[in-house]
Amino acid sequence: MFDFPGDECYNKRIDDINQKGTTMKLRKIAAVSAAALMLTGCAAQEPHSLEIYAMNTLMSLTAYGDNAEEALNAISGRMNELEQELSVTIPDSDISHVNSADGQPLQICSDAQTIISRALEISRETDGALDITIYPVVRAWGFTTGEHRVPSPDELAELLSRTGYESVELSGGSVTLPAGYEIDLGALAKGYAGDCAAGILREYNVSSGILNLGGNVCAIGSKPDGSPWKIAVADPDDSMQYLGIITAQDEFVVTSGKYERCFTADDGKTYHHIIDPATGYPSENGVSAVTIVGKSGIECDALSTAMLVSGEERACDFWREHGGFEMLLVTDDGRVLLTPGLAERFTSKTARDVITISN
Repeated sequence: MFDFPGDECYNKRIDDINQKGTTMKLRKIAAVSAAALMLTGCAAQEPHSLEIYAMNTLMSLTAYGDNAEEALNAISGRMNELEQELSVTIPDSDISHVNSADGQPLQICSDAQTIISRALEISRETDGALDITIYPVVRAWGFTTGEHRVPSPDELAELLSRTGYESVELSGGSVTLPAGYEIDLGALAKGYAGDCAAGILREYNVSSGILNLGGNVCAIGSKPDGSPWKIAVADPDDSMQYLGIITAQDEFVVTSGKYERCFTADDGKTYHHIIDPATGYPSENGVSAVTIVGKSGIECDALSTAMLVSGEERACDFWREHGGFEMLLVTDDGRVLLTPGLAERFTSKTARDVITISN
Protein backbone atom coordinates (compact mmCIF):
# COMPACT_ATOMS: atom_id res chain seq x y z
CA MET A 1 0.00 0.00 0.00
CA PHE A 2 1.32 3.43 -0.87
CA ASP A 3 0.19 7.01 -1.23
CA PHE A 4 -0.26 9.19 -4.27
CA PRO A 5 0.86 12.70 -3.23
CA GLY A 6 -0.55 14.20 -6.45
CA ASP A 7 0.18 17.85 -7.20
CA GLU A 8 3.57 18.27 -5.57
CA CYS A 9 6.95 19.56 -6.72
CA TYR A 10 8.75 16.30 -6.14
CA ASN A 11 8.65 12.64 -6.96
CA LYS A 12 7.69 10.47 -4.04
CA ARG A 13 9.78 7.31 -3.83
CA ILE A 14 7.88 4.17 -2.89
CA ASP A 15 9.67 1.05 -1.70
CA ASP A 16 8.45 -2.52 -1.40
CA ILE A 17 9.98 -4.32 1.57
CA ASN A 18 10.87 -7.98 1.31
CA GLN A 19 12.02 -9.68 4.48
CA LYS A 20 14.08 -12.85 4.72
CA GLY A 21 15.16 -13.33 8.30
CA THR A 22 16.72 -10.10 9.47
CA THR A 23 17.75 -9.01 5.97
CA MET A 24 15.57 -6.32 4.43
CA LYS A 25 15.79 -5.67 0.71
CA LEU A 26 14.25 -2.60 -0.84
CA ARG A 27 13.03 -2.44 -4.41
CA LYS A 28 11.18 0.08 -6.52
CA ILE A 29 7.47 -0.28 -7.16
CA ALA A 30 6.72 -1.37 -10.73
CA ALA A 31 6.89 1.13 -13.59
CA VAL A 32 3.13 1.48 -13.80
CA SER A 33 3.01 2.73 -10.22
CA ALA A 34 6.00 5.00 -10.68
CA ALA A 35 4.36 6.54 -13.74
CA ALA A 36 1.27 7.32 -11.72
CA LEU A 37 3.41 9.28 -9.30
CA MET A 38 4.93 11.66 -11.85
CA LEU A 39 4.47 15.29 -10.84
CA THR A 40 1.64 17.16 -12.44
CA GLY A 41 2.19 20.59 -10.92
CA CYS A 42 3.48 22.42 -7.87
CA ALA A 43 1.90 22.36 -4.47
CA ALA A 44 1.22 25.57 -2.57
CA GLN A 45 3.40 24.38 0.29
CA GLU A 46 6.74 22.67 0.13
CA PRO A 47 6.78 19.21 1.68
CA HIS A 48 9.10 18.11 4.44
CA SER A 49 9.97 14.44 4.14
CA LEU A 50 11.85 11.96 6.27
CA GLU A 51 12.60 8.26 5.90
CA ILE A 52 13.49 6.23 8.96
CA TYR A 53 13.95 2.56 9.74
CA ALA A 54 12.14 1.60 12.91
CA MET A 55 9.94 -1.19 14.22
CA ASN A 56 11.46 -3.52 11.63
CA THR A 57 10.19 -1.50 8.67
CA LEU A 58 10.96 1.49 6.47
CA MET A 59 8.78 4.46 7.34
CA SER A 60 8.22 7.30 4.87
CA LEU A 61 6.93 10.50 6.47
CA THR A 62 5.78 13.64 4.65
CA ALA A 63 4.18 16.74 6.19
CA TYR A 64 3.46 20.35 5.25
CA GLY A 65 3.59 23.61 7.17
CA ASP A 66 5.91 25.77 9.23
CA ASN A 67 6.42 23.16 11.97
CA ALA A 68 6.50 20.09 9.74
CA GLU A 69 10.23 19.43 9.97
CA GLU A 70 10.25 19.61 13.76
CA ALA A 71 7.17 17.38 13.92
CA LEU A 72 8.74 14.70 11.74
CA ASN A 73 11.87 14.70 13.88
CA ALA A 74 9.71 14.26 16.97
CA ILE A 75 7.91 11.35 15.28
CA SER A 76 11.25 9.73 14.47
CA GLY A 77 12.27 9.83 18.10
CA ARG A 78 8.91 8.47 19.22
CA MET A 79 9.08 5.55 16.76
CA ASN A 80 12.49 4.55 18.08
CA GLU A 81 11.21 4.78 21.65
CA LEU A 82 8.26 2.51 20.85
CA GLU A 83 10.54 -0.02 19.21
CA GLN A 84 12.72 -0.23 22.31
CA GLU A 85 9.63 -0.74 24.49
CA LEU A 86 7.57 -3.09 22.36
CA SER A 87 9.85 -5.24 20.20
CA VAL A 88 9.65 -8.95 20.94
CA THR A 89 13.21 -9.43 19.62
CA ILE A 90 14.98 -6.72 21.68
CA PRO A 91 16.15 -8.39 24.92
CA ASP A 92 15.60 -5.33 27.13
CA SER A 93 12.15 -4.41 25.84
CA ASP A 94 9.14 -4.56 28.12
CA ILE A 95 7.68 -7.36 26.00
CA SER A 96 10.82 -9.48 26.23
CA HIS A 97 10.82 -9.03 30.01
CA VAL A 98 7.17 -10.10 30.16
CA ASN A 99 7.93 -13.19 28.07
CA SER A 100 10.75 -14.23 30.39
CA ALA A 101 8.91 -13.51 33.66
CA ASP A 102 8.04 -17.20 34.15
CA GLY A 103 4.51 -16.57 35.34
CA GLN A 104 5.29 -13.62 37.60
CA PRO A 105 3.52 -10.25 37.28
CA LEU A 106 5.62 -7.54 35.68
CA GLN A 107 5.14 -3.78 35.61
CA ILE A 108 5.08 -2.47 32.04
CA CYS A 109 5.19 0.94 30.38
CA SER A 110 2.01 2.84 29.62
CA ASP A 111 2.36 2.20 25.87
CA ALA A 112 2.43 -1.56 26.37
CA GLN A 113 -0.50 -1.32 28.80
CA THR A 114 -2.59 0.55 26.24
CA ILE A 115 -1.84 -1.88 23.43
CA ILE A 116 -2.39 -5.02 25.48
CA SER A 117 -5.66 -3.67 26.87
CA ARG A 118 -7.00 -2.93 23.38
CA ALA A 119 -5.66 -6.24 22.07
CA LEU A 120 -7.60 -8.18 24.68
CA GLU A 121 -10.77 -6.22 23.89
CA ILE A 122 -10.48 -6.94 20.17
CA SER A 123 -9.63 -10.57 20.85
CA ARG A 124 -12.88 -10.93 22.77
CA GLU A 125 -14.86 -9.08 20.09
CA THR A 126 -13.44 -11.25 17.27
CA ASP A 127 -13.74 -14.57 19.15
CA GLY A 128 -9.97 -15.00 19.21
CA ALA A 129 -9.21 -14.22 15.56
CA LEU A 130 -6.67 -11.82 17.06
CA ASP A 131 -4.50 -13.39 19.75
CA ILE A 132 -1.24 -11.82 20.98
CA THR A 133 -0.21 -15.13 22.64
CA ILE A 134 0.28 -16.87 19.28
CA TYR A 135 3.93 -15.75 19.17
CA PRO A 136 5.51 -19.17 19.97
CA VAL A 137 3.66 -20.66 17.01
CA VAL A 138 4.74 -17.84 14.67
CA ARG A 139 8.34 -18.33 15.82
CA ALA A 140 8.13 -22.09 15.23
CA TRP A 141 7.28 -21.39 11.60
CA GLY A 142 10.41 -19.20 11.41
CA PHE A 143 8.68 -15.95 10.57
CA THR A 144 10.58 -14.08 13.30
CA THR A 145 13.91 -15.86 12.82
CA GLY A 146 14.11 -16.29 9.06
CA GLU A 147 14.65 -20.03 9.53
CA HIS A 148 11.43 -21.10 7.84
CA ARG A 149 10.05 -24.57 8.41
CA VAL A 150 6.76 -26.44 8.68
CA PRO A 151 6.22 -27.56 12.30
CA SER A 152 4.86 -31.05 12.86
CA PRO A 153 1.24 -31.46 14.00
CA ASP A 154 2.47 -32.69 17.40
CA GLU A 155 4.70 -29.64 17.83
CA LEU A 156 1.88 -27.29 16.91
CA ALA A 157 -0.50 -29.03 19.30
CA GLU A 158 1.99 -28.59 22.14
CA LEU A 159 2.60 -24.94 21.32
CA LEU A 160 -1.12 -24.20 21.00
CA SER A 161 -1.63 -25.61 24.48
CA ARG A 162 0.38 -22.61 25.70
CA THR A 163 -1.67 -19.95 23.92
CA GLY A 164 -4.93 -18.18 24.60
CA TYR A 165 -5.57 -14.49 25.13
CA GLU A 166 -7.94 -15.34 27.99
CA SER A 167 -4.92 -16.25 30.12
CA VAL A 168 -3.35 -12.78 29.91
CA GLU A 169 -3.96 -10.75 33.07
CA LEU A 170 -3.58 -6.97 32.96
CA SER A 171 -4.07 -5.17 36.24
CA GLY A 172 -2.70 -2.10 37.95
CA GLY A 173 -0.08 -1.42 35.29
CA SER A 174 1.34 -4.94 35.36
CA VAL A 175 0.80 -7.96 33.14
CA THR A 176 0.94 -11.62 34.08
CA LEU A 177 1.33 -14.53 31.69
CA PRO A 178 1.17 -18.20 32.64
CA ALA A 179 4.59 -19.84 32.65
CA GLY A 180 5.55 -20.82 29.11
CA TYR A 181 3.32 -18.24 27.45
CA GLU A 182 4.72 -15.44 25.28
CA ILE A 183 3.14 -12.43 23.62
CA ASP A 184 3.87 -10.38 20.53
CA LEU A 185 2.22 -7.01 19.83
CA GLY A 186 3.18 -6.98 16.15
CA ALA A 187 -0.43 -7.01 14.97
CA LEU A 188 -1.14 -3.72 16.76
CA ALA A 189 2.16 -1.92 17.37
CA LYS A 190 2.43 -0.08 14.05
CA GLY A 191 -1.19 0.96 14.32
CA TYR A 192 -0.55 2.37 17.78
CA ALA A 193 2.59 4.04 16.45
CA GLY A 194 0.43 5.68 13.78
CA ASP A 195 -1.92 7.03 16.43
CA CYS A 196 1.09 8.46 18.29
CA ALA A 197 2.52 9.99 15.11
CA ALA A 198 -0.80 11.59 14.19
CA GLY A 199 -1.02 13.04 17.68
CA ILE A 200 2.43 14.57 17.35
CA LEU A 201 1.52 16.24 14.06
CA ARG A 202 -1.52 17.79 15.69
CA GLU A 203 0.55 18.97 18.66
CA TYR A 204 2.77 20.80 16.18
CA ASN A 205 -0.28 22.25 14.37
CA VAL A 206 0.47 20.30 11.21
CA SER A 207 -2.81 19.81 9.38
CA SER A 208 -1.59 18.12 6.19
CA GLY A 209 0.61 15.06 5.90
CA ILE A 210 0.90 11.46 4.80
CA LEU A 211 2.69 8.85 6.89
CA ASN A 212 3.52 5.40 5.55
CA LEU A 213 4.59 3.23 8.47
CA GLY A 214 5.55 0.19 6.47
CA GLY A 215 2.15 -0.25 4.82
CA ASN A 216 0.11 1.34 7.60
CA VAL A 217 -0.86 4.65 6.04
CA CYS A 218 -2.04 7.63 8.04
CA ALA A 219 -3.62 10.47 6.07
CA ILE A 220 -3.56 13.70 8.05
CA GLY A 221 -6.10 16.23 6.83
CA SER A 222 -6.16 16.66 3.06
CA LYS A 223 -3.49 17.46 0.52
CA PRO A 224 -2.37 21.11 0.52
CA ASP A 225 -4.68 21.82 -2.42
CA GLY A 226 -7.67 20.62 -0.37
CA SER A 227 -8.21 17.36 -2.25
CA PRO A 228 -8.20 14.02 -0.42
CA TRP A 229 -5.16 11.80 -0.27
CA LYS A 230 -5.11 8.84 -2.64
CA ILE A 231 -3.96 5.54 -1.16
CA ALA A 232 -3.17 2.68 -3.52
CA VAL A 233 -3.89 -0.86 -2.35
CA ALA A 234 -1.59 -3.62 -3.56
CA ASP A 235 -2.93 -6.47 -5.67
CA PRO A 236 -2.47 -9.65 -3.60
CA ASP A 237 -1.80 -11.62 -6.78
CA ASP A 238 1.02 -9.26 -7.72
CA SER A 239 2.16 -6.89 -4.98
CA MET A 240 4.17 -4.91 -7.54
CA GLN A 241 0.85 -3.79 -9.04
CA TYR A 242 -2.08 -2.12 -7.37
CA LEU A 243 -5.68 -3.22 -7.04
CA GLY A 244 -7.23 0.21 -6.80
CA ILE A 245 -7.16 3.57 -5.07
CA ILE A 246 -8.93 4.69 -1.89
CA THR A 247 -9.38 8.37 -1.11
CA ALA A 248 -8.83 9.30 2.54
CA GLN A 249 -8.79 12.30 4.87
CA ASP A 250 -7.87 12.14 8.56
CA GLU A 251 -7.94 8.34 8.43
CA PHE A 252 -5.80 5.27 8.65
CA VAL A 253 -5.65 2.77 5.79
CA VAL A 254 -4.13 -0.57 6.82
CA THR A 255 -3.81 -3.75 4.78
CA SER A 256 -2.93 -7.30 5.79
CA GLY A 257 -2.30 -9.83 3.04
CA LYS A 258 -1.17 -13.38 2.60
CA TYR A 259 1.39 -12.16 0.04
CA GLU A 260 3.43 -10.09 2.49
CA ARG A 261 5.80 -12.57 4.16
CA CYS A 262 5.88 -16.05 2.69
CA PHE A 263 8.12 -19.01 2.07
CA THR A 264 7.89 -22.10 -0.10
CA ALA A 265 8.53 -25.30 1.85
CA ASP A 266 9.99 -28.60 0.69
CA ASP A 267 6.45 -29.84 0.06
CA GLY A 268 6.13 -27.21 -2.68
CA LYS A 269 3.45 -25.27 -0.84
CA THR A 270 3.75 -21.57 -0.04
CA TYR A 271 3.04 -20.57 3.56
CA HIS A 272 2.33 -17.02 4.77
CA HIS A 273 2.87 -15.41 8.18
CA ILE A 274 -0.70 -14.69 9.29
CA ILE A 275 -1.38 -17.60 11.62
CA ASP A 276 -4.88 -18.72 12.55
CA PRO A 277 -4.81 -18.99 16.37
CA ALA A 278 -7.38 -21.80 16.22
CA THR A 279 -5.21 -24.12 14.11
CA GLY A 280 -1.61 -22.94 14.34
CA TYR A 281 -1.41 -22.94 10.54
CA PRO A 282 -1.40 -19.98 8.15
CA SER A 283 -4.95 -18.78 7.59
CA GLU A 284 -6.65 -20.45 4.63
CA ASN A 285 -10.27 -19.41 4.29
CA GLY A 286 -10.67 -17.91 0.85
CA VAL A 287 -9.60 -14.36 1.76
CA SER A 288 -6.20 -13.21 0.49
CA ALA A 289 -6.10 -9.60 1.73
CA VAL A 290 -8.06 -7.20 3.93
CA THR A 291 -7.86 -3.41 4.07
CA ILE A 292 -9.40 -1.53 7.00
CA VAL A 293 -10.10 2.22 6.91
CA GLY A 294 -10.93 4.11 10.08
CA LYS A 295 -10.07 6.79 12.62
CA SER A 296 -8.02 4.59 14.97
CA GLY A 297 -4.67 3.26 13.83
CA ILE A 298 -4.47 0.53 16.44
CA GLU A 299 -7.98 -0.69 15.62
CA CYS A 300 -7.35 -0.69 11.86
CA ASP A 301 -4.10 -2.61 12.34
CA ALA A 302 -5.65 -5.22 14.61
CA LEU A 303 -8.80 -5.66 12.54
CA SER A 304 -6.93 -6.06 9.25
CA THR A 305 -5.33 -9.18 10.72
CA ALA A 306 -8.40 -10.40 12.60
CA MET A 307 -10.72 -10.05 9.60
CA LEU A 308 -8.31 -11.90 7.33
CA VAL A 309 -8.22 -14.75 9.84
CA SER A 310 -12.00 -14.60 10.24
CA GLY A 311 -12.77 -15.16 6.57
CA GLU A 312 -15.41 -13.58 4.35
CA GLU A 313 -18.62 -14.49 6.18
CA ARG A 314 -17.40 -13.81 9.71
CA ALA A 315 -15.67 -10.58 8.65
CA CYS A 316 -18.80 -9.23 6.99
CA ASP A 317 -20.92 -10.21 9.98
CA PHE A 318 -18.44 -8.50 12.32
CA TRP A 319 -18.66 -5.27 10.32
CA ARG A 320 -22.45 -5.41 10.32
CA GLU A 321 -22.53 -5.94 14.07
CA HIS A 322 -19.83 -3.52 15.19
CA GLY A 323 -19.41 -0.92 12.42
CA GLY A 324 -17.19 2.09 13.03
CA PHE A 325 -14.80 1.24 10.20
CA GLU A 326 -14.75 0.55 6.47
CA MET A 327 -13.42 -2.65 4.93
CA LEU A 328 -12.18 -4.05 1.64
CA LEU A 329 -11.73 -7.80 1.25
CA VAL A 330 -10.03 -9.55 -1.65
CA THR A 331 -11.02 -13.17 -2.10
CA ASP A 332 -8.99 -16.01 -3.53
CA ASP A 333 -11.56 -16.42 -6.31
CA GLY A 334 -10.98 -12.90 -7.59
CA ARG A 335 -13.71 -10.78 -6.00
CA VAL A 336 -13.28 -7.41 -4.27
CA LEU A 337 -15.82 -6.82 -1.48
CA LEU A 338 -16.39 -3.28 -0.18
CA THR A 339 -18.44 -1.82 2.64
CA PRO A 340 -20.88 0.84 1.38
CA GLY A 341 -18.81 3.68 2.85
CA LEU A 342 -15.93 2.79 0.52
CA ALA A 343 -17.99 2.18 -2.60
CA GLU A 344 -17.72 5.80 -3.81
CA ARG A 345 -14.17 6.24 -2.53
CA PHE A 346 -12.58 3.26 -4.26
CA THR A 347 -11.43 3.37 -7.87
CA SER A 348 -10.72 -0.11 -9.19
CA LYS A 349 -7.64 -0.68 -11.36
CA THR A 350 -8.35 -4.34 -11.99
CA ALA A 351 -10.73 -6.55 -13.93
CA ARG A 352 -11.94 -8.23 -10.71
CA ASP A 353 -15.61 -8.07 -9.80
CA VAL A 354 -16.20 -5.30 -7.24
CA ILE A 355 -19.16 -6.01 -4.95
CA THR A 356 -20.65 -3.82 -2.21
CA ILE A 357 -21.32 -5.68 1.02
CA SER A 358 -24.96 -5.48 2.07
CA ASN A 359 -25.89 -3.96 5.43
